This record gives sequence, structure tokens and C-alpha cells, in this order.
Amino acid sequence: MNERKPMAELKAVDWDLIVVGGGITGAGIVREAARRGCKVLLVEQADFAWGTSSRSSKMVHGGLRYIAAGDIRLTWHSLVERERLLREAPGLVTRLGYWFAHYDKTFPGPWVFGLLLSVYDLLARVRDHRYVARAKFLEQMPGYREQGLRGGSRYTDALVDDARLVLRVLEEAMGAGVCVRNYTRVEAPLLHAGEVVGARLRDVESGETVELSCRTLINATGAWADRLRSTITTSKRVRPLRGSHLVLASERLPVREATIFMHPKDGRAVFIYPWQGRTIIGTTDLDHQQDLDEEAHISRAELDYLLSAANHEFPAAALVEADVIATFSGVRPIVSSGRGLHPSQEKRDHSVFVEQGMITVTGGKLTTFRQIALDVLRAAAPRLGIVVRDRGEAVFAPAPADRLGARFGRAARQIEALPAEEQALRSGLDYSLAEMRWSLRHEQVVHLDDLLLRRTRIGLLYRQGGSEFLALIAPLCRQELGWSEERWQAEVERYQRIWQRSYALPA
Repeated sequence: MNERKPMAELKAVDWDLIVVGGGITGAGIVREAARRGCKVLLVEQADFAWGTSSRSSKMVHGGLRYIAAGDIRLTWHSLVERERLLREAPGLVTRLGYWFAHYDKTFPGPWVFGLLLSVYDLLARVRDHRYVARAKFLEQMPGYREQGLRGGSRYTDALVDDARLVLRVLEEAMGAGVCVRNYTRVEAPLLHAGEVVGARLRDVESGETVELSCRTLINATGAWADRLRSTITTSKRVRPLRGSHLVLASERLPVREATIFMHPKDGRAVFIYPWQGRTIIGTTDLDHQQDLDEEAHISRAELDYLLSAANHEFPAAALVEADVIATFSGVRPIVSSGRGLHPSQEKRDHSVFVEQGMITVTGGKLTTFRQIALDVLRAAAPRLGIVVRDRGEAVFAPAPADRLGARFGRAARQIEALPAEEQALRSGLDYSLAEMRWSLRHEQVVHLDDLLLRRTRIGLLYRQGGSEFLALIAPLCRQELGWSEERWQAEVERYQRIWQRSYALPA
């Protein structure tokens, strides 16, 4: 990843496209635009993947419930993209079995669910679902609730490290000439004759501002989309919905594959699944009333909701708060129907709309980011003078299918060239010093939380946000970022405040 280009240098370029938002949607748009010959700048007010794209449920999936709701098109697009990502990003996107238990006199039964899975497989052009009787199911899901159990159905979807997915897509975009810059806020669009012709940017760290012109400004800020829109319209389109998750040590709730079940309280779907050596329980779905500029955090009610769900399905586990290593909460940018629907009933489709020349995209799924990008560019095509067809280009260039290749793509072999003593994994830590040095040197790390929560996932996987590893990390930050002891201590205090507020158990 290129370094943060000085603000003054940005004025020297005639930008075709300025994309606001450094999540998976923005990353996908700039990559597709650059491949079509556009001069593209991406800016993000915080860190890349800081919002929903590092705090999702980590699933690359088609969405079984969309079939049940009759949205075959969304499911089909999602499954096509799921299979594409599985082929092109081995190790980063991994196929995983999902189990659904069937009970006496409970809907849906094996036949109905099997019919649903047949359609699912047909759309994905795979055949990997099956039904097993009670004994075989309990072999796969030991400790599962047994009373009235008939058996279970298995199908497959996929999991991903969502933050690293964003960084991999940005790497591909920059290889095509895109300029990216984090901690850069768009204060307002620039207007001429009532049309958006550029944007005023401010460096969040230094306060420096610059005004840039562009042929098209794209608002890809997700849950924040209405904020940028408010400078040119008073209408509201986005309904921010929060989804929260619990991270547990795998030995407290060991699952080899995922299980999906309906919460006994309200009938909503809940997942329990393995991820990076831990067990995740999620998710909730409720209107998010907190300040969007603060990282979302779980509520006491959500914690109780998720623990009760897990204990209902795995009664012998007897999970308690002390079993929770960390929590994380993301805000889904749902396009509101305006009909007062329950959060779980709102559609997950994306929407693209043009207002005074500014294109806004919001809603949608992580899985379909490539399709979303193409729809946005179709809306921008008249201004850019391009023709947008889905040529089916690979999302990623070929990369090693090992641990480093999954995380860093083509840069993996350069990381392996760093000092040999930094390559080994330290006891209990699934990230090498070489990986962290590379991120500090090449991936626009500005704050310690960028490194621990998004370049790596240490803050999600270890108690107290991985504070036990800070002594190992400090010399790297001093060497690569030139931090003084005072700066290091300030960054540690900042990180610990963020972790306690947004990733720990609720107060």
C-alpha cells in the first residue's frame, strides 16, 4: 500500500473520481474504476475498514433467508460472488459447513429445508448439502440440545477476515494506480451551478485542508451516507442497524463448523461458528442510536440475548460473562423502507442514487461488493465517459495460498524476505513480528488501534485486547513510525480506551 500522499500533492491531479469511504464498498469501486482507466482518489475519515467492514459477522454467504423472502436475484449474485472469492482468495476466504438442527413438530422440517438448500446449491452451481440423523448430527455438534432432536441439515457458506479483505482489495486498486488516504475527512462537497464538482478535504491529524475538483464524487460511507448527503438534501435514506457479537475461547464452546438456529425469545437467526481459533456468537439486529463517530459497542441486553441463545442450544456449556474474551459491534447501513418494519424485516439490497451530481451508494452485503461497484460505475458512466460491462475480471491477482498469502496477497514473499528471527510465531500469538513490521511500513498505520484491530485482529482474539503483547510491539512502532516514548504511551492509552469502550463487556 502506498504512503499517505501529502495533501498539497493531491491538487496536482485532475481526478475523474473521488470516492468517500474506505470500507469494502469504496475499495471495490475504486478498483473497478481504475481498471477502466480512471484517475481515482479514495479518502476515509478514520482508518480503512474502520466501520462496518471490520466489524461484520465475517461471513461471505448467499443468505438463505433471502430465498425464503423471495429475493432470488440477491441470493444468486451473492452465491456467484462467494464462489468467485473462494477461488481467487484461498486462505482469506474459506468454505465452512453450516448445520441446522431439526426437532419434532418444529418448522422447517428436513424436507422443506432440504428443498431450500437444493435451490441454494443450484444457484451456486455446487452440490454440497445433506441431511443426517440424530446420532450423526451429535457427532458433529457434541453438547447440542437433544430433547426432541431428529437430526440436522448441513450446507456450506464461507468465512473471511473482513478487514484484511478490504486491505487486499485496496492493494489491487493501488496496483492499478489508485491513490488512497485514511484519516482524511470530506467536510463538504463543492458546488457549481447546483452540481457537485469536487470536495473540501481535511486531514484529521494535522487539520490541513484542500479543495479538489473531480468529474464525479461518490458517497460510499455506508451508515454515514446521510451525513454527507445532508449538505445538499434534507431527506434521510439510511437506517443504521447494530449487530453485536461475542468472542469466546474455543475450549469453552468448541465447534468445528457453524450452527444456525432460531433464538427462543424472538425467532431470529443466530450463528455460532469458529473463526481464527476462537468461537463467535452473533448477531443481534436493532436500531443503532449511538454516535456514529464512536465505534459501536454491545449493550447489556445484547450480551444477555446472545449468551442465553448459546446456552439454550448448548445447555451443558453453561456460558457466563467471564467466558467472553472480547465483543465487537458493527452498524449495517440498511436502506429504510420507511414502513416501520422490524429491523430484521428490512431488505439488505443496496441502493444507488444521484443527487445534484453526487452519487450515493448504501446498503448491500460484503459478499456482493464487486456487483455493487459495477452498479455505481454504471451510474457514473455518463460523467466519466466510460462503458461499464461485467467482464468478470478476477478480484485478486494470484497469490500464495498460505497464511501470509491469504493476509497480504502478492506482498507475502516480500514479508518473507524480512529478518528471519521475525518470521516465527511467538507463543500464543498468531501474527509474526515481520507481518506487523510490514503493516507499519506499508499499510498507512497512523494509530496503534489501526495495527491491533484491523491490520491484525489481536484486539479481538486476546483478552484485554492483547495487552500482554505490547512490549513486543513497541520497538516496531518506534523503528517504523518514529514514535517517541511519549507518543507510544499516548497511543497505548488511546487504544485501551477504545478497547474498553467498544470491545470489552458492557459496563
